[in-house]
Amino acid sequence: MAGLSFDTDSGLSNKEANAAFKKQLNKVYGWYTGGFLVFVVALAILEQMGMARSTIGLVFLLATVALYAGIGVMSRTNDAAEYYVAGRRVPAIYNGMATGADWMSAASFIGMAGTLYLTGYGGLAFIMGWTGGYCLVALFLAPYLRKFGQFTIPDFLGARYEGNAARLVGILIAILCSFTYVVAQIYGVGLITTRLSGIPFEIGIFVGLGGILVCSFLGGMRAVTWTQVAQYIILIIAYMIPVVWLSVKQTGVPIPQAIYGFQLQKVTEQEKRLIDDPKEKEVIAIFKKQSDDLAAKLKDVPAALKADKDAAAKKVEDLKAANAPLAEVQAAEKALASMPKDDASAKDAWTKAKAAADARAKPLAGMPRHAAQFAGNPDGDAAAQKAFNESRRNFLALVFCLMVGTAALPHILMRYYTTPSVKEARQSVTWSLFFIFLLYFTAPALAVLVKYEMFTMVVGTPFDKLPEWIAAWNRVDPALLSVVDVNKDGILQLGEIRIGGDIIVLATPAIAGLPYVVSGMVAAGGLAAALSTADGLLLTIANALSHDLYYKMIDPNASTSRRVMISKVLLLVVALAAAMVAAQKPADILFLVSAAFSFAAAGFFPALVLGIFWKRASKWGAVLGMVSGIGITFYYMATTQPWLRSVFGVTSPVADNIWWGISPISAGVFGVPLGFAVIIIVSLITPAPKAEVQELVEHVRYPNLNTSRA
Repeated sequence: MAGLSFDTDSGLSNKEANAAFKKQLNKVYGWYTGGFLVFVVALAILEQMGMARSTIGLVFLLATVALYAGIGVMSRTNDAAEYYVAGRRVPAIYNGMATGADWMSAASFIGMAGTLYLTGYGGLAFIMGWTGGYCLVALFLAPYLRKFGQFTIPDFLGARYEGNAARLVGILIAILCSFTYVVAQIYGVGLITTRLSGIPFEIGIFVGLGGILVCSFLGGMRAVTWTQVAQYIILIIAYMIPVVWLSVKQTGVPIPQAIYGFQLQKVTEQEKRLIDDPKEKEVIAIFKKQSDDLAAKLKDVPAALKADKDAAAKKVEDLKAANAPLAEVQAAEKALASMPKDDASAKDAWTKAKAAADARAKPLAGMPRHAAQFAGNPDGDAAAQKAFNESRRNFLALVFCLMVGTAALPHILMRYYTTPSVKEARQSVTWSLFFIFLLYFTAPALAVLVKYEMFTMVVGTPFDKLPEWIAAWNRVDPALLSVVDVNKDGILQLGEIRIGGDIIVLATPAIAGLPYVVSGMVAAGGLAAALSTADGLLLTIANALSHDLYYKMIDPNASTSRRVMISKVLLLVVALAAAMVAAQKPADILFLVSAAFSFAAAGFFPALVLGIFWKRASKWGAVLGMVSGIGITFYYMATTQPWLRSVFGVTSPVADNIWWGISPISAGVFGVPLGFAVIIIVSLITPAPKAEVQELVEHVRYPNLNTSRA
């Protein structure tokens, strides 16, 4: 990998040096791709020769983490420009590839197809929002921020809005949205590490964390960039192979995107069959009865809890009196010991259980029909019309938040500081879109192919003949996958499967009947996606603290080596804090990621866009606009999202805090317009920015003009 530390000859022009650098990169990554494919083939042969699955998983885990660590070691640096912006010499195509890896986090690789599997049409909001966001990046931000130069987004805010007030707010917002995002990545790392190695989830988080830290800790943006290129190659190969295999298996066509509509028709037919299936209706009725029983208990919690405890205690006594087998007695004692300790915990447990039963007391295990656009019915009764309007409103709100959030995420915008020129920054956005498109165009097809496989090959299987992957994932986390013979007929119905979206992609090779080596490769691809994004996010947080807070605000005379060292120490501290939060499993991956987008959208987008395109935007307008935008967004999430409600002790009914039916994942839809409004109003009633600041706007917007333009 010598090309990764390539130094240009000072005798060459910049253009010649960049061309030579790019040529050497082509050679290095060409050999790397070939080597990875040979490695996979070799493991496939060893699997056929009898290598244990656990060994294959461990080899994938260790080999990929060792590879990334090796790149990190070879790219280590203490030079500020190399550490913060990779020396500003990353060619557009490679920056696009690194951005693709940085972007396609655990949410895209692991969660995207899973969300489409569970929600059908509604999941397309993620694809539309995230892809459309790059159009905003290309039009409104990337080239202008590259023209500005410097290292970080708070750098721009400090220069554009005259001082440290805007910089400090920018630092806090960058930390908030990046920390929320990185928790999701570390959660994904723990999930994959556990699946590959079999170690407990909480330990897997910290094992994977080592792979994250070794790159960003040693070489900053330089190491992260070249590692992300390597990670993109692994993740896109890993994503494509299983879905192409499934496509060939089901249709004989190796282009899954082309047969998507054809298979969707088949899924729709299978949905109708399952909705009319008497056995599925039997399961639904059982869940409905469970819900009714829990509702009755919730009417008088103290009396119901006492009755349950008395019944459980009597069962233990009866079994002991009858000299029942020890296993039965122990099971009854365990059931008694696991009962809620008091009325409050009983109410909480029964409320959650009732919600779960309600969700499954519906056709298709609570999933909407895959091709149904929105919930409810615009021509139905009042409740159906309300459900339809709220569903459509949430779809559009989510698309909006994801688009605007994409254009404001600091770890993505930082990537465009690394290109040699403004022109290459624009080209880099185009390449980013292309490399992201490869996965996003495939995810809807993958969801449909997996759903068809589940409906036709898994549902209807006897419980004693279920595939091994179901038991394997149940061991990883029963909340992600569990099956229970609810109606005791010995046959698996769809309503008896509880599956989480976060495992759909990781389980696809097993669902498709592929060799285990492909499962290992997909897990390695998911690990690459999570690690690449986590690297960029941790670097964003550490740089915000070391460069923007420490160097720019506390000690402007700090040496380069001291600044870089402080960044490394802070990176370690932040990573450990994020791992501790991820171990609590605060929410699913997709919610955490989407929350980060709402924070970035509300906090940064109005200030960045108006800062570039409106010279009149003032210091206090920006500060108050950012604070109000992020404030209302955080408030809405804290009062409506279950985990945050528990953290902040919010006890009022959720329905009382919901505005226009908007879900907490789209809270940024309130913060963005408020941010724009506050910046504009406050700017108009406060003094205009200084002349040099307005000249900076001219310089950033019109690089080839010196004349003043509004």
